[in-house]
Amino acid sequence: MPFDNGSAPRGHAAGIALMLASVLLFSLNDVLGKWLVASYVVGQVLMLRSLASLAVLAPLAWRVLRRPGYRVERPGLQALRVALGAAEAACFYWVVGHMPLADAMTYWMAAPLMVTALAALLLGERVGARRWGLVLLGFAGVVVALGGDLGGPGLPALGALAGALLYALFLLSSRQLRATQDVLLACFQMLGGLGVGLALLLGGGWQTPAAGDLALLLLLGLVATLGHMGVTRALKLAPASVVVPYQYSFLLWAAVFGWLVWGDVPGPALLAGAALITGAGLLLYREQQRG
Repeated sequence: MPFDNGSAPRGHAAGIALMLASVLLFSLNDVLGKWLVASYVVGQVLMLRSLASLAVLAPLAWRVLRRPGYRVERPGLQALRVALGAAEAACFYWVVGHMPLADAMTYWMAAPLMVTALAALLLGERVGARRWGLVLLGFAGVVVALGGDLGGPGLPALGALAGALLYALFLLSSRQLRATQDVLLACFQMLGGLGVGLALLLGGGWQTPAAGDLALLLLLGLVATLGHMGVTRALKLAPASVVVPYQYSFLLWAAVFGWLVWGDVPGPALLAGAALITGAGLLLYREQQRG
């Protein structure tokens, strides 16, 4: 139903508010994850997070799957997306166990730039000189965040770059599955996380969590689910061009929580790199909307 002149701004404001709230929820999820991987192996965190999320998502997904004649879109690509998402989640939890949260999120914010480059290289999408320039500017921000040391970045930094690449491929595969309901995509993703968590636990490391830690491990999945639903709703309340740029508030929350909880203070190289990545990402998104 079309909006009148008065309702459109209200819808936009509601969408922006919901996107900001969802980013805050995801940031709290990241804080919980970093806190928990200090005491529990990645496989256990990933498994319990996925179980908690599936407790909410599975009944909703089942309502979709049981519709007469319903068929899952492109099962092979769905499986690839699930594998990418699960590997990226495991990589993220390992990385935040070895580096400050703001550092990790800075590298992950380069993923949209990687999506543009990969779409051109893998899918043959046309990317003009201006967009390539912005992609290179964003990658220059990654180099700056690394401290200019391309010859020997530490293993956590390499893990963060690998995680960002996995996330970019995950986003690219998600773009090819637009006809699949969001709740199914989220449910499949959590099933993949559950499988990878169980596989990682085959190597050992399970610890029986105390009641408080178990509550936090389950809360991890619930917070992520609420954040995902919030983003989906925000995109229905307002155009993507209005609300998506606010996802860069991830970097602000990562810096704030990193300082409050662990006393981490971002260095000048990281701040400069984050500014370049954010600026390039916002300009690139604006160019894509114009295109």
